[in-house]
Amino acid sequence: MDFNNLQLQIEDHTAFIRIDRQRQMNALNFETIAELKIMLNQLAQEQQTYGLILTGAGEKAFVAGADIKEFLGKSKKEATQLSQHGHELMNQLANYPKPVIAAINGFALGGGLELALACHMRLASSTAKMGLPEVSLGLIPGYGGTQRLRDLIGKGLAMEMILTGEMIDAQQALQYGLINRVVEPAELLNTAQNILEKSYLRSRSAIKSAIEAINAAEDKDQDGFVFEKNAFGACFDTDDFKEGVQAFLEKRTPDF
Repeated sequence: MDFNNLQLQIEDHTAFIRIDRQRQMNALNFETIAELKIMLNQLAQEQQTYGLILTGAGEKAFVAGADIKEFLGKSKKEATQLSQHGHELMNQLANYPKPVIAAINGFALGGGLELALACHMRLASSTAKMGLPEVSLGLIPGYGGTQRLRDLIGKGLAMEMILTGEMIDAQQALQYGLINRVVEPAELLNTAQNILEKSYLRSRSAIKSAIEAINAAEDKDQDGFVFEKNAFGACFDTDDFKEGVQAFLEKRTPDF
């Protein structure tokens, strides 16, 4: 399938997805969200793709928000459906079976920050700016931002960011715990790829289970500790567990 708003490059088991709407500062419109859903589904089936890096095309923006023009004239019902469309993508990312890193290369605002929040890890260039400015438009974050930001940085800081609508820089984001690392722009993608490549040396079935267990902590419908206990037990039935233990006992590198 050809994508109008996305670029895909696969290199050494890593899929680089670039949102490419540079004239619109890579803003998320309905079509881009739909394309991301399709691309993620396709990459989930690619056995030689072990991890994903999501970034924005160009140097100015990761994603500078939702495409506000699409909000005009929407009814309450239509706006709720638009929010649902975004929620589906963000949940797909959050629960993705392969590790996903957001490489924040510029502005990550509104829906763009919500997209980054849904990824498993976030790296930012030293020039990045982040924020949820929706209250300036008479709105609130609609793609999961009120929930994921609170879970990530705590209620007080989430309230401050959302209620003021102000941007923070990369160092503030690091201090808040919103991102994992700050790197120079030229090193952003290499650093993200290096992190993923460390995970490629580990069991992919265990990584999938670990993602599920970590996410279970945020699922109000289940007990994360019980989920972890059951997932731990299930690992014992996998070929990766048998190979990993055997390799450890034989003092060699496991062949996952």
